[in-house]
Amino acid sequence: MPEASPSRGQAAKSPLRPMDSSPERVLALADEAASIAAAKGRAITEITVRTRILALNATIEAARAGPAGRGFAVVADAVRSVSSEVGRLAAEMETELANSLGELREVGARMIAETRGERLVDLAFNAVEIMDRNLYERSCDVRWWATDAAMVAVAGNPGAEAASHARERLKVILSSYTVYLDLWICGLDGRILAHGRPDRFPGVAALDVSRESWFGKAMKAASGETFAVADVTACTGLNGALVATYAAAIREAGSSRGRIIGVLGIHFDWSPQAQAIVNGARLGPHEKRRTRVLLLDAGHRVLAASDRTGVLSEIVALETKGAEAGSYRGSDGGMVAFHRTPGYETYRGLGWYGVILQRPSGAAS
Repeated sequence: MPEASPSRGQAAKSPLRPMDSSPERVLALADEAASIAAAKGRAITEITVRTRILALNATIEAARAGPAGRGFAVVADAVRSVSSEVGRLAAEMETELANSLGELREVGARMIAETRGERLVDLAFNAVEIMDRNLYERSCDVRWWATDAAMVAVAGNPGAEAASHARERLKVILSSYTVYLDLWICGLDGRILAHGRPDRFPGVAALDVSRESWFGKAMKAASGETFAVADVTACTGLNGALVATYAAAIREAGSSRGRIIGVLGIHFDWSPQAQAIVNGARLGPHEKRRTRVLLLDAGHRVLAASDRTGVLSEIVALETKGAEAGSYRGSDGGMVAFHRTPGYETYRGLGWYGVILQRPSGAAS
């Protein structure tokens, strides 16, 4: 059955709009109330002025009328008195409302800062926590693969046949774990014994990594349960790609307490993985244009940025004041939110930070 149309003269009901419950609405309402109060105050003032003029004219006419106008003069005086009282009350109301609405606006501004700050801190936490979980898996991978028979074989008895078998094994791993650029098996002297992508990175075979921090840390590992990690860097052997390198000692017979016979280094393909995290922050369309999502190292150097700028070159003046997390107003009036790495299971992190920099809503992009 078709829906009946509104009868003549009956207005169609407009659909209800959803109520805006954002903190900003508090400020808008305070401003609106202040505007209304000011307008009404001006209207009352105009009326009292007109009333006083009328009372003055009535007094003049009563004086001209002589004794017959005395009663009218009394009424005119009463009207003038009432008008003055109304004016006084209107002025007091305007002043008191202005003070209360000003305080309401301050409270609203604090609410907005606190609410937005808490939300941005949560976003900063999510970014660094996701990366921590990702890198925790890398620390597990390197410790597991260091016990692989092919790794142990080539490290314990370097030779063409063992190296060929190890390369094939590394290729199989790389085909399944696409987050890695390459895997390197190193001898005790830091020379590369085998790696997984000789066709793509032919220069790796001639490298000496004995001075790399991850190699040195892995060589000093107390057991197979220990891993080494280096901060993000551009790797010359991998055509300058940014990598986070994890390493573990390869031990005799793959035993956790066996004698160290080599080192396995795995190079996490940093840029695409980190970019996906900073780009994936849950920001509304109106926020993205004025918000920068960052991952920083312990020295506040940019490791990843949603706007792809400053990576490994920019140092952010982050004011943590020793706190693990927090938010504050930046010099541009925008919000700065941060959260230090919480770590994940056996991965304690490297003191990195998730950071959100958000310009004021009226700022230019």
